[in-house]
Amino acid sequence: MEMIIFDTQQELDAYAAELIINIVNEKPSAVLGLATGSTPIGIYDKIVESYNEKKVSFKEVTTFNLDEYVGLKPENDQSYTYYMNKHLFSHIDIPSDQTHLPNGMAQDIEEESARYDTMLDAQPVDIQLLGLGHNGHIGFNEPDVNLPYGTHAVKLKAETLEANARFFASMDEVPKYAITMGVGSILKANTIVLAVRGADKAKIVKEALTGPITTSVPASLLQTHARVIVLLDREAGRMMG
Repeated sequence: MEMIIFDTQQELDAYAAELIINIVNEKPSAVLGLATGSTPIGIYDKIVESYNEKKVSFKEVTTFNLDEYVGLKPENDQSYTYYMNKHLFSHIDIPSDQTHLPNGMAQDIEEESARYDTMLDAQPVDIQLLGLGHNGHIGFNEPDVNLPYGTHAVKLKAETLEANARFFASMDEVPKYAITMGVGSILKANTIVLAVRGADKAKIVKEALTGPITTSVPASLLQTHARVIVLLDREAGRMMG
């Protein structure tokens, strides 16, 4: 596991974007695993900046997102489909049929999960971008006694609902379920980039990266992966020595 602590969020964003851009330039048909939330926004801004400077093209790239809320239409401004279009896809030259998110509106979530896993098996992810939840979740894989291997529906924990409430008008509007890639699917990526910022994440960073490997801290399973690059700002990394 490689770990880099940055003095500023801007430096972290630029480094993470460069990792992704370099892979695309080395392999134009690269498969990217993408994340949402507040952490990746600056990274996507840097990618768009490089695209506008004609330093990279995404015409042959395929993307798979980690997750989507169950019950939110793609045009809902809190859906992750909307988020990805707003922050990345609409600003670069990637064809829309090469971008994939789980369908949170699917009538049969199990069938949708199987469909997503089939696509992931056919196009293995070259680099997977991850954030880290306050309770150690990656994707929407919440702490539990058992963690499903593949894509699945999950009931979101109270702490996750509280963390996500800031994006909604009220707590009642926060979706209670999501469909997410499983930890097994995440760990199949060739390279994993875990980006974390903020003093409120320092404790869970230490627990996930140096504590016991346990399903009660899903991110701790990243310790079993051969190539994980951890990018922390100074606050998130303050307990890492």
